[in-house]
Amino acid sequence: MENTYPGLYSDKHGLTQLGRIVLDGWLFGLIPETEDCSGWQGGRMQALMEQVQVEWDKYSNLPSRLPPELLKRHVEIYDRAIQTARAKGWDPELGEDE
Repeated sequence: MENTYPGLYSDKHGLTQLGRIVLDGWLFGLIPETEDCSGWQGGRMQALMEQVQVEWDKYSNLPSRLPPELLKRHVEIYDRAIQTARAKGWDPELGEDE
């Protein structure tokens, strides 16, 4: 059986690789902000990841190159995500094994 994603709200802290795909899916309007991708199988997450990559490629993968309205949205989405992650014990400093 294919692995499924637990969803952004059940993710370890939400800022994992797959969690960021969900956040970026929201950013670019690929999925509604009510969708946390809970129960999505790997293939479906991969498809979203590819769509997100197409969007980021337009801006050289740099938030600073986003147009003002998307940059504002990026800041809002990621500020909320960082606050939530910190409340779940996330530490932005990487350990030696990460």
